[in-house]
Amino acid sequence: MPAAAAPIISSVQKLVLYETRARYFLVGSNHAETKYRVLKIDRTEPKDLVIIDDRHVYTQQEVRELLGRLDLGNRTKMGQKGSSGLFRAVSAFGVVGFVRFLEGYYIVLITKRRKMADIGGHAIYKIEDTNMIYIPNDSVRISHPDEARYLRIFQNVDLSSNFYFSYSYDLSHSLQYNLTVLRMPLEMLKSETTQTRQESFDIFEDEGLITQGGNGVFGISSEPYMKYVWNGELLDIIKNTVHRDWLLYIIHGFCGQSKLLIYGRPVYVTLIARRSSRFAGTRFLKRGANCEGDVANEVETEQILCDASVMSFTAGSYSSYVQVRGSVPLYWSQDISTMMPKPPITLDQADPFAHVAALHFDQMLQRFGSPIIVLNLVKEREKRKHERILSEELVAAVTYLNQFLPPEHTIIYIPWDMAKYTKSKLCNVLDRLNVIAESVVKKTGFFVNRPDSYCSILRPDEKWNELGGYVIPTGRLQTGVLRTNCVDCLDRTNTAQFMVGKCALAYQLYSLGLIDKPNLQFDTDAVRLFEELYEDHGDTLSLQYGGSQLVHRVKTYRKIAPWTQHSKDIMQTLSRYYSNAFSDADRQDSINLFLGVFHPTEGKPHLWELPTDFYLHHKNTMRLLPTRRSYTYWWTPEVIKHLPLPYDEVICAANLKKLVVKKFHKYEEEIDIHNEFFRPYELSSFDDTFCLAMTSSARDFMPKTVGIDPSPFTVRKPDETGKSVLGNKSNREEAVLQRKTAASAPPPPSEEAVSSSSEDDSGTDREEEGSVSQRSTPVKMTDLGDSAKVTENVVQPMKEVYGINLSDGLSEEDLSIYLRFVQLGQSQHKQDKSSQQFCSRCPDGVIKLTPISAFSQDNIYEVQPPKVDKKSTEIFHAHIQASQGIMQPLGKEDTSMYREYIRNRYL
Repeated sequence: MPAAAAPIISSVQKLVLYETRARYFLVGSNHAETKYRVLKIDRTEPKDLVIIDDRHVYTQQEVRELLGRLDLGNRTKMGQKGSSGLFRAVSAFGVVGFVRFLEGYYIVLITKRRKMADIGGHAIYKIEDTNMIYIPNDSVRISHPDEARYLRIFQNVDLSSNFYFSYSYDLSHSLQYNLTVLRMPLEMLKSETTQTRQESFDIFEDEGLITQGGNGVFGISSEPYMKYVWNGELLDIIKNTVHRDWLLYIIHGFCGQSKLLIYGRPVYVTLIARRSSRFAGTRFLKRGANCEGDVANEVETEQILCDASVMSFTAGSYSSYVQVRGSVPLYWSQDISTMMPKPPITLDQADPFAHVAALHFDQMLQRFGSPIIVLNLVKEREKRKHERILSEELVAAVTYLNQFLPPEHTIIYIPWDMAKYTKSKLCNVLDRLNVIAESVVKKTGFFVNRPDSYCSILRPDEKWNELGGYVIPTGRLQTGVLRTNCVDCLDRTNTAQFMVGKCALAYQLYSLGLIDKPNLQFDTDAVRLFEELYEDHGDTLSLQYGGSQLVHRVKTYRKIAPWTQHSKDIMQTLSRYYSNAFSDADRQDSINLFLGVFHPTEGKPHLWELPTDFYLHHKNTMRLLPTRRSYTYWWTPEVIKHLPLPYDEVICAANLKKLVVKKFHKYEEEIDIHNEFFRPYELSSFDDTFCLAMTSSARDFMPKTVGIDPSPFTVRKPDETGKSVLGNKSNREEAVLQRKTAASAPPPPSEEAVSSSSEDDSGTDREEEGSVSQRSTPVKMTDLGDSAKVTENVVQPMKEVYGINLSDGLSEEDLSIYLRFVQLGQSQHKQDKSSQQFCSRCPDGVIKLTPISAFSQDNIYEVQPPKVDKKSTEIFHAHIQASQGIMQPLGKEDTSMYREYIRNRYL
């Protein structure tokens, strides 16, 4: 059997920071606490960071002995029992990074986490709280008057608000990339394993593989895509010093997961948004693109569909679809000093050869392949030229770049004035968007890790045969991507992305054999669930970039929003304006400092003294670029050769260098996702399980009355659903408030009380008890004004609840059915003459059953015990003798199994 490949699970998931006067000792372990690593951090250097990683894997006993020796050696007086030389400073779940301003270094630790999603058994966590600790000792600290101000600015980036990480799943890459890497040919994995051994520093990395006879499992870990990593600069100083398990990369954006229940079959719908860390900032302060082709408000949104009944990446069914939003890739800005709600749009630099757009689209071709589809939603007809400036320049840039691309890989440009169609009473905005979505999904295709089902081959759908993408023996690959933009890339963009995602979701469900046609209608439980996910997604991204929630939602464009929504829209507009005018400058400074765009330096202007940050984000203003790109051959040569496939997913020497391949034993904890997910070594409670707190289509959207079709693809009336389209006023407000607060602010004290404590004295720091999804809708008592409705709902007719009125008499048909049911039970009795005579007198139509059980005397009252074979009897006798101290001699299989257990557990 060929060796399989699996993602490498980080062996540093629990951390404890111990403190002495001269050093910090950071002890990290895996979740089972069987493997430990230790970092030694020097505290005697006032401004330098000195970290020593011995790269040794310790057992629990060895770590206890090490800490005991450190405690004994650091006491003030030898033999003194009253005082300890080693103090437990804090417990944590990961290292965000190290940062320095004008004094010494700080270490940032994750002290609380919450499970937000699960993809193939790989948990995705949200950071709930962090702790920032100053490393140098007070005796060597050199104080600076501006240090405290830099610290406040840095901490303005709220790490407890929408930052996510995983110990085993690469969140910076798409599911298609992660699963493509796991399907690399066996020969490639063997060659990479040989190189890894030569370059490895871990003395236990390949121990015992020879005794396995080569029958192991390849573990694969890939380098993250740094564009979507937000702590890359904070980890850069230790990247080449410590083992890779210490490096925990975090993303910023959104992560939500809901359960779609299809006749009892659970399907997880996951939405992950990755915000770019390049040219990042706030609404009016970051517009357009920088000199390297990175655009403002760039977010990659991925929707993942997986059959939750099978967890494995290799045996399970997974599908994903990716789309992108981002500012118009030109040099443009808006001046907010005029204090106008809509500041005028200004083109800052002339770019006749579309240099910055070429850099941007080259990045997209490398990551996504072709075709790149640009959906431009800005206004095209205006009394005063405002948004149309961007449309004209973008058309010119795309037309110029397409001259030199091969015809089959040209950039597809779709202009559509969404605001104009919204005002028109004759046009349906979402119908037009649905047509665009169908054409887009047909061109790009989507990813699925299994071949087409046999039923789709027997009964092919017309739309399915026209589907694009790249078909491989094991499934389909998405080639190309949709890039949507308006001016802000918030309200209009989110609605357009929802419609494209809804269309892609239909194809994904069809590919997994869950629906018979790739089509989903509004007002179904599945679409309502998906719409709520996208609404949370849009609100969260809007808060991060614009300072307020969405102003226009899907219901607004469907024209079914309640009249109270208009007043809420006005309040959101005012909130956005206030945030842009008064708080965005401080948030921009915090982001620049956190991402390492600005480095405080003694003798140079401080961050708050800079008139603008333009020079920080445009590197060509500070130095001449070494090479100038061609005006005609504007793409990277290697990228164009492999189109329509994305170059990042092609197996080549450059991409293989980004992988860490290592061979493990079959039962090694670092690749055993079953143990990582189910955790058989600890006590679990169903009340604390994440999947129970997840939004479910059956619980939250399906009608509660009997006789309704339970399918989530059935169209419901507004009054039939668990959650009404319009929604109860008080409940809806409370639900929205709960979701948005969780998306933008730290948890309330009640949540912190049950969160995993950073001061827990036990060896194991537990996760937050009762892990509640960020998206779980709270239960709220109805107001007094709705008391009549409550009474109606509580006292329901018996027929509506049970499907039958028990006070009515039974009909002849029901009585006949009941007699048959009774006779069915009697037919299970022992078949003797008397029962046969009884059966002969039964009324017509009663089914006569003959028992086919393997037991001679088997009925509902008695069971004859089955016969036990000789081997089972011997095993049972051996078990009894073992309890009496009489041991059986071990066979060869038992000895080899015990040796392997000892090796995996303790060596």
